[in-house]
Amino acid sequence: MDFQRFRVAPGERVLDMGCGAGRHAFELYRRGADVVAFDLDPGELDGVEKMFGAMRLEGEVPAGASATTVQGDALDLPFPDDHFDKIIASEVLEHIPDDMRAMRELLRVLKPGGHLAVTVPSWLPERLCWALSEDYHTAPGGHVRIYTRAELEAKLKSLGFRVGGHHHAHGLHAPYWWIKCAVGVNNDKHPLAKAYHQVLVWDIMKRPLATRLAERALNPLIGKSVVVYVTKPATPERPAEADREIADAV
Repeated sequence: MDFQRFRVAPGERVLDMGCGAGRHAFELYRRGADVVAFDLDPGELDGVEKMFGAMRLEGEVPAGASATTVQGDALDLPFPDDHFDKIIASEVLEHIPDDMRAMRELLRVLKPGGHLAVTVPSWLPERLCWALSEDYHTAPGGHVRIYTRAELEAKLKSLGFRVGGHHHAHGLHAPYWWIKCAVGVNNDKHPLAKAYHQVLVWDIMKRPLATRLAERALNPLIGKSVVVYVTKPATPERPAEADREIADAV
């Protein structure tokens, strides 16, 4: 996520849908949002809840910010219509067979004029992972599709979202996953995979200028993720799929 483009103000109600280990939820909390970390996996949510508590104890969050975890299904979000100011759905739609239904739910619970940021694996890095390893995409709960950016944007637009731009991220991470797929996705002890993982951890912790510049150059070419920013119109618009239904009827 680029929080310079996806600005979050203190007090805004923000959903991290499919939060996983909580990386984005923690950053939202630090920025003073009222955060809901939502996921299907109660084990992941337990860890997120503990980190929220640790952040409060360490004084890492502004006064008035709140954070909670909610377990549930992305196809039936347990929230009222027009509830959130902003939503993040990071690296989750590629896991959901009925992705259009999940997108409809995101549209439903987002306020008119609200912003949604969606990230999915980029087509080229993901295609190479699938080619290198069957286990990478056939494991239970794994990826069920490879998106092109055009497909993702078209699906979001067909439901009524307005697309507002995109960028790629994690250019340094793509080679790591290619290595993992080549040596075995669960083989964390392989010397090459282990060494590259240590480099990534060092980069995340230290953020040296050299790797920042390298990733900036690599992102448009082999960025592991593509981030698409969309908005729910402030006034209702007839989605493209409704137009197609009317045309078919005529």
